[in-house]
Amino acid sequence: MKNLYVLLALALIIGLVSGCSDKKNEDKPKMTEHLTGTWNGTINVPGQPLNIIIKFEQKDELAGTISIPVQNVTDFSLSEIKLNDEKVNFKMPLHGQEIKFYGTIDKNKIDGTFTQSGQSIPFELKKGDVAAGQPEEEEDFLTIETSAGMLYGSLLTPETEDPSPIALIIPGSGPTDRNGNSQAGRNDSLKLLAEGLAENGIASLRYDKRGAGKNQEAIIKEEDIRFDRFVKDAVKWIELLEQDERFTDIIIIGHSQGSLVGMMAAEDSEADAFISIAGAGRTIDEVLSEQLETLPDELNDESESILEELRRGNRVEEVDPQLMSIFKPSVQPFLMSWMNYDPTEEIRQMSIPTLVINGKNDVQVSVADAENLAAARPDAELLLIDKMNHVLKEAPEDREGNLATYSDPTLPLADGLTEEITNFLKENKIKK
Repeated sequence: MKNLYVLLALALIIGLVSGCSDKKNEDKPKMTEHLTGTWNGTINVPGQPLNIIIKFEQKDELAGTISIPVQNVTDFSLSEIKLNDEKVNFKMPLHGQEIKFYGTIDKNKIDGTFTQSGQSIPFELKKGDVAAGQPEEEEDFLTIETSAGMLYGSLLTPETEDPSPIALIIPGSGPTDRNGNSQAGRNDSLKLLAEGLAENGIASLRYDKRGAGKNQEAIIKEEDIRFDRFVKDAVKWIELLEQDERFTDIIIIGHSQGSLVGMMAAEDSEADAFISIAGAGRTIDEVLSEQLETLPDELNDESESILEELRRGNRVEEVDPQLMSIFKPSVQPFLMSWMNYDPTEEIRQMSIPTLVINGKNDVQVSVADAENLAAARPDAELLLIDKMNHVLKEAPEDREGNLATYSDPTLPLADGLTEEITNFLKENKIKK
């Protein structure tokens, strides 16, 4: 189970969501008509049932979406929907994982089996509209046009009519949304950070990664995505904020993978300060190499061989199925583009005030990574927060207890995080 966790966690580190088209359905019209509509229910995970909402509709072909409120997944497109008499099967096309639903329709109920990573769990659905968790909050969205589609960003401003500084909050790896949530669960870390900044007179703009939240339609095929795409998106947001007279100074806050994205976006911008939170201090191949050391020797040896080929710029077509979630051939060009950038070299090139933050209980990015970044910029400030983990919450050192916080949005941010960011900005005379 430990090895399975490592592979799933790493799939989230490099994760991209790939789109799939629905296959043609030739089922009886009456059954199709009965299937269309909203179905609500649960995946019966032992001890922690997972509420889901599934919607089916008949377009040119049978289509559908799934929402998982606790994980902040909204209207994620389903694929390969097959309807045969009372049997209905479909997939959730999440990169690197086989997620399938096999169900039997009985009047207004669907019972079946959910399968993921070799595990099978019962699920049940009932037809009818039911509120999907908490009502959606009203948000003020800004937009940018990119060569790969329009992106939305959520603007949160302090309660003042005076101009204020603004922080661009860049999310981490995988299909992470503007609130800091991903398939690992809903924790609302970046939303809480934005709210804390607003209480201290600092506006913020945070945005979903491509393939998540309001930007789930702006997805790029995984074989075509490159790390530079994320940087270009961030630069576009900075350019928009530079033109907005409501804001004074621009602060870039990058979380996890967003730390490297933020450094690179800041280099040629008018940003006034940079804050790295849980950012790696090594190239991604070094990070992966360390993480994969916990795998059995045979898999670890193969992963090292693949990494070496990627360092040389070569794709590897033959990959063990157990490593496919990390080294899928179509994702390898993205990995190679990411490996080209060393965070310590990028942070060294910046000249604006810099704060490097890491939690002492972060099981994904170590304190040593933060120390590497700070050492590369001797004038940078280093802040290590007791008990803080990767999703910015206080958490125990043990892995199981630590990861439990990834799906608990009720937990507050770790003590001192917002306060220390605010103090850093005041000390560096960021205008308010």
